[in-house]
Order: sequence, then structure tokens, then C-alpha cells
Amino acid sequence: MARILLVEDEIPLARTLTRGMQERGHQVEVAHDGHTGYRLAKDGSFDVIVFDVMLPGISGLEACRRLRAAQVGTPILVLTARILESDETDALDMGADDYLRKPFSLDVLLARCRALTRRGSREGWGELVVGDLALDPVRRVARRGHEEVPLSRREAALLEYLMRAKGEIRSKEEIVDHVWGRVENRDTNLVEVYVGYLRKKLDVPERPSLVRTVRGHGYELRDPG
Repeated sequence: MARILLVEDEIPLARTLTRGMQERGHQVEVAHDGHTGYRLAKDGSFDVIVFDVMLPGISGLEACRRLRAAQVGTPILVLTARILESDETDALDMGADDYLRKPFSLDVLLARCRALTRRGSREGWGELVVGDLALDPVRRVARRGHEEVPLSRREAALLEYLMRAKGEIRSKEEIVDHVWGRVENRDTNLVEVYVGYLRKKLDVPERPSLVRTVRGHGYELRDPG
């Protein structure tokens, strides 16, 4: 059971989502404008926050930006009816952790929320270090030596998951569940693609690859030192 803050100005939709979430055992608090949503998100203790983009007062994206500036690390899922790819980029740049376009099913929304709650809050996590590799999960920046390397949201989530595994092997299915959530049309080939991205950004010439492929089992993060 999760404690969810839903900030949605479409009253019928908010009621439908609230009822569905509550029927599945979640505690839901609702706000219908950006200012109230921001205040509740900043002052309350929620497992996940669901913000609509277009809200009275301040937008959901502005609320995201203010929350991250205030060091509030609660996972945020953004909802929007807009379809431009730049809208998704804006949401992630403002501090959102995930993005869902309308219309959507309640099951997909809850799957995304579960994925975010498994990652947990960013607050108090601090920097992760394995050998000479460091990751700031809040800023989504990795570092080997003195060079900082910015990561995309998925890249950072994948790297963080493998670093927290502390050398244990993680299967493609486990990685997809954690990084992308339990959704339909799961494509485990995405894991190979994003492991490739991490290797390209973080591997050092003439040294073993940062992320080791364990054929038939999955991937592990070895000490790159």
C-alpha cells in the first residue's frame, strides 16, 4: 500500500483515479491546483506524487522544479495530454521521474507508481561509490576520477540499480521491472541498449568494461577500480 498525492484539476478524472487507487488499498490525498499540490507535496510524507502538467496557479512542471529546488526527493510522475517529445524532456529536466500521456489505464498508472516507489525517495540517499565510480542519483551525474558525466533518467536508474546490487547479477527481467516498471510490451532488448550507453560514457580504454555481461544470466557491476 502506498500513500499517493494526486494533483489533477479535472474533477471527474481525479475522482475516478482516487476511487480506483483506494479500491486497491492505497491512501490518496487530492489537490486540484498547483499551489495546493506543491504545499502538500512539500509538507507531507508521500510515497509518490502524481502531477498533471496543466494546473491552475502554477503548472505541474513548475511545482516539480520548486520541489527539487527545496530538496524534496519524493518520486514524481507527470500526467499530460500533450504529445510533443519536447514536453517529456521538459518534465524530466524539471525533476520528474516518469511521464505518462493521457489517456491511460489505471493499471498502467499504478504500475508506474509501483516502479517509482520501489526506487524510493531520493532524499538522504547521497552519493553512491563503487571503486573509482561515483553516482549522484539526485543530479543524475556519474564520475570516474575528476570527470563528471551527465546521465539520462534511464541511464542513471540502471546504473544506480546495478550499483546497489553490490556485485550481484541482475537479470534483464529484473532490470526492466525496476527501471521501466511492470508494464505491457516489455522489451528486454532495451537493457542491452542502455548498458551500451553506460559503457560508452563511463568505460575507460584498456580497462575491463564497467558493466559485465554474464551470458545467460544478466549483468553485474564490477569494481572498476
